[in-house]
Amino acid sequence: MKKLIVFVLGFTILLGCKKAADKSETNATQNENQITADGPERTAKQSDGLTLLKGEFLYLADAAVLQTHKEVYAVVIDEKMHELDDMVKSYKTEDTDMVPVEIRGKITQKPEGEEGWPFRVEIKEILNVSEPDKDKSDIIKIGKN
Repeated sequence: MKKLIVFVLGFTILLGCKKAADKSETNATQNENQITADGPERTAKQSDGLTLLKGEFLYLADAAVLQTHKEVYAVVIDEKMHELDDMVKSYKTEDTDMVPVEIRGKITQKPEGEEGWPFRVEIKEILNVSEPDKDKSDIIKIGKN
């Protein structure tokens, strides 16, 4: 009887070790297939330090903003920002309309002591400008009827 218990116990331990070894091999294989931040598999666009941002763009007088689903960014006013503003003008019916855009840009923190949004984006590449959703009901207008 003792031999049977020792045999079953030994078999159970051996089987448990095999399952643990199989799991570690699977994890190692999965880790090899992942693209790392510094890996050679990254494309040139993934390695250039720019971020893809999709959101709504608005430029009024001396302030430009890009509102994404997660964050609001101050947009650096430069030649690329004016190029984007020229592209969105055809989709605006009023000056305050925000237009959906896709850009690639460099995100930085705002300088200490300056008012405004916590992050800035400098537009480096304009990917897409699309027509705003006409059925959007989150617009509040104040005026006389």
